[in-house]
Amino acid sequence: MDDRDPLTRIADALDRLAPPPPALADPAAHPAYLWRAGVLKAVRAFDPLPLERLVGIDAQRAILVGNIQRLAAGAAAQDALLWGARGTGKSALVKAAVGAVQAEGGDVALIEAAADALTDLPRLFDHIAGVPRAFVVFVDDLGFDTASDARWLRSLLEGGAEARPANARLVVTANRRHLIPRDIAEQQSAINQRDAIDDQLALADRFGLSIGFHAVDQDAYLAIVRGYADAYGLLFDPAEAVQWATRRGARSGRVAWQYVVELAGRAGRAL
Repeated sequence: MDDRDPLTRIADALDRLAPPPPALADPAAHPAYLWRAGVLKAVRAFDPLPLERLVGIDAQRAILVGNIQRLAAGAAAQDALLWGARGTGKSALVKAAVGAVQAEGGDVALIEAAADALTDLPRLFDHIAGVPRAFVVFVDDLGFDTASDARWLRSLLEGGAEARPANARLVVTANRRHLIPRDIAEQQSAINQRDAIDDQLALADRFGLSIGFHAVDQDAYLAIVRGYADAYGLLFDPAEAVQWATRRGARSGRVAWQYVVELAGRAGRAL
């Protein structure tokens, strides 16, 4: 017979029913992590593309890699916004740049955080602030419906009570340069229009680096296809590659990769 008092028995029963919170991964032990629902998880296999595989974005590549090198060395580094056309290699470049700096011996890790979990970032920063390594906190495909939704991120980037620690910098990708749809500002009355535009600029200006990515022309698209195909020993027909892009209504690194996957599949090859 259990002679403990009823409250103790109830508390013990609740402890058994509620699983303990998952343990956070050691932030000093892995090359890349996911930050989800307040939990830091190690990425099972961090395998970024080699930098040289990313064709047509040499200038963007040099800027971002240099910034991450400074961060890894403990020098001053910028938060970065990578914006522009879909499929132009923004996300791939972030991962490849971190991987390249790691290969050089830089002690830097990638932490990918969900775009809808920005309010959890202060908890992440508390967890990594005292760790003797650098962190690129990567938020992919970020955008806001209204300017007011973005003000919390403005505070986080500069001047707020929950600003990120010195060993962490945000790298954000977005399809829009100012992260907020233009029509939001256009819907404002004439009296408030200036304020709406200021809200847009105030957020974009918080990023020390603003790196643009633009749609590629046909020659650049074929160069990307050729780079992928050569790397995997695949032959391709330029005319067919152009037709593939035409059917998808876009020329981009993503479309080029999808075409190369098709080539590999036809050849019975894995990538």
